Amino acid sequence: MNEHPVRISCVVPAFNEAENLPNLLAQLSAQLAALSDQWEIVLIDDGSSDATRAVLSSYAAMRGLVVLHFSRNFGKEAALSAGLDHVRGDVCFILDADLQHPVALMPDMLSAWRDGAQMVYLVRENRDDEPIWKRWGSLLLYRLINFGSMVQVPEDAGDFRLLDAKVVAALCALPERNRFMKGLYAWVGFRTLALPYTPAPRLHGKTNFSGMRLINLALTGLTAFSNMPLRLWSVFGLVLAALSLGYGGYVSLAYFIDQRPVAGWTTIVAGLMFFGGIQLISIGILGEYLGRVYDEVKQRPRYIVDMKQDNSPLADECHVLHETPSSSVNHEHPNA
Repeated sequence: MNEHPVRISCVVPAFNEAENLPNLLAQLSAQLAALSDQWEIVLIDDGSSDATRAVLSSYAAMRGLVVLHFSRNFGKEAALSAGLDHVRGDVCFILDADLQHPVALMPDMLSAWRDGAQMVYLVRENRDDEPIWKRWGSLLLYRLINFGSMVQVPEDAGDFRLLDAKVVAALCALPERNRFMKGLYAWVGFRTLALPYTPAPRLHGKTNFSGMRLINLALTGLTAFSNMPLRLWSVFGLVLAALSLGYGGYVSLAYFIDQRPVAGWTTIVAGLMFFGGIQLISIGILGEYLGRVYDEVKQRPRYIVDMKQDNSPLADECHVLHETPSSSVNHEHPNA
């Protein structure tokens, strides 16, 4: 693309990041001002329980800052969706509020967009700072999602990325409620470019993604983008049934030919318990998929906005690009 003035939006989900927000806003606003005269930061307070709201209120008059306060904690995927619903720029950056995504890489990402890329995402060079269970779990998850799928979700790619306005519009048009954003980024397609990066150390606090949240996100991604668990378990069931029939035939032949006695009740009870466990696991896998369907058909909004503060200079130039029934704003305070 030509070197024309570009309007830049930046989506930042935040949950209990009160200590990091002053440094983040200072660094991010300085970097955006160096890239363009027309920029906005859409910061989503995902129902924080610390002083995040109080800190953001002290920036109420900051030029370019748009703040969405959720009515409760809806999760990072919902916060990302809310941010994308409200951006108005030609391009949109997405990054976390914990300062682990280096803003110094944003000029390189914008340069790649000017060269024709419609989506630029950052890939971790290594995961040595993570516990081994998380590294292996992440590897297994992406292998299951990508196995036999037409849509390949890149491994080790995070949420730090740049999106063209067309990509943002495509993501906002997707109606699903249970969102796995990394999968949706891959599903919409467009011209993409991967750049390597190393996350910066977290300045304050600790990650809000507990083990249970990661497991829930993994299940959402797996059930939303892959039928592989159902297929694998069907194959396992067929193999198990074949082995059972074979063993049954062997025991019958041994009884009638060699007069071998049939094993007693202990073997029968153990077999019943084993097959009962297999059936319960099968029901659980089906239940995961059925539960996602149940959540979708209820059609509840992905998030609810309690309060909105809008100091974006882009608001006077164009309307919000994406109005969806998933957003509900009870109180708006423009230019607060």
